[in-house]
Amino acid sequence: MGPEAFDGVRVVELAQWVFVPVAGALLADWGADVVRVERPEGDPYRGLSTQGIGADGGGVNLSMALANRGKRSVALDLRSDRGRELLDRLLETADVFLTSLRPAALRRLGLDAEEITRRHPGLVYARGHGFGVRGPGADRPGYDSSAFWAQGGMAHVLTPPDRDHPVAQRGAMGDRNSAMALAFGIAGALLRRERTGHGSVVDVSLLATALWTLSSDVLAALAGGTPRGVSGRGGAVNPLVGAYRTQDGRHIQLVFLESDRYWKQFCELLGRDDLVADPRFADHRARGEHREACVAELEAEFARRTFAQWQDLLSRIDAPWAPVQAVEELLTDPQVLANGYLGDVDTDGGAYRLPAVPVQFDERPPELRRAPEHGEHTEEVLLELGCTWPEIVAFKEEGVIP
Repeated sequence: MGPEAFDGVRVVELAQWVFVPVAGALLADWGADVVRVERPEGDPYRGLSTQGIGADGGGVNLSMALANRGKRSVALDLRSDRGRELLDRLLETADVFLTSLRPAALRRLGLDAEEITRRHPGLVYARGHGFGVRGPGADRPGYDSSAFWAQGGMAHVLTPPDRDHPVAQRGAMGDRNSAMALAFGIAGALLRRERTGHGSVVDVSLLATALWTLSSDVLAALAGGTPRGVSGRGGAVNPLVGAYRTQDGRHIQLVFLESDRYWKQFCELLGRDDLVADPRFADHRARGEHREACVAELEAEFARRTFAQWQDLLSRIDAPWAPVQAVEELLTDPQVLANGYLGDVDTDGGAYRLPAVPVQFDERPPELRRAPEHGEHTEEVLLELGCTWPEIVAFKEEGVIP
């Protein structure tokens, strides 16, 4: 095995909760030395086990582990002058400063982009935030349920019109998608620095990620139209795009976007040559004009076979379809297992599993490492900075480190 993509890159992470820490974890997966700076009382995300979040891993907080795997943890009190001095010494050794603090908090700590890039011109300064760094909402606290799901339009487009309230978001959807974008931005900035010698300021917001995710709807709105939702029961125009219910109450998703390409062989697979000959279904346009009749025929066909029978039957046609699966089924999905999309984390107390980063280099997933305990590497990192043991003892006595 050769070096990992980010071997030799040091990231200093001053962040909490999910979005920005996950970006750090993705970089750590591929070799970066991510030094996570936590306040003496720890990241509040650690405490959410009291709400049942991350508490089902046999003693391991799996939510914290997913967001912080492979990192080192240093606990520092940045409210003190000595704490900020130590952070600045740490930044002198860093390639990337990664933060989720809001602009006003960064300014109070002397850690705003203008000040840090002045002191460390080669540094990649990367920040993740809720609503962007400009405008009236720049200093608003932003979680993915607010900035990504609610304000970003996700809840609106995904809520059926007959519901009284918006559907609830699944956990950290916006956070983890935004983290991928932020890690991508950091990688780009490191490449730019390699070519030019200059650092960059990288920004990703939850709100921007929502707009990007909803690009098709945004394009419709920009064109003066109304974004159109698509029923799961057959496409709005194409009956060969949609989810169909099987005899045993499961669903199969068809995605035959090029319907004329697949219609004849699909009908032959079903033993329904009469559908091929039916002028109502002669081509894509005709099937769209007689959508309800076509959907009714397909629904009747799907109701004649079980979920397993449909999977076996459709495996004989080279066309895009998939079973509609529960999350629990992903744990044994042959494609998930064959490609290493779930990884094992080995610890002295046993092992647990986590989703792996979607990116693979050289056809292999990264080796997953455990997340650090709060402040686990404080002394180790301070020694690397040249601090002596008497100085470290003094820091403890002064409350700079716990």
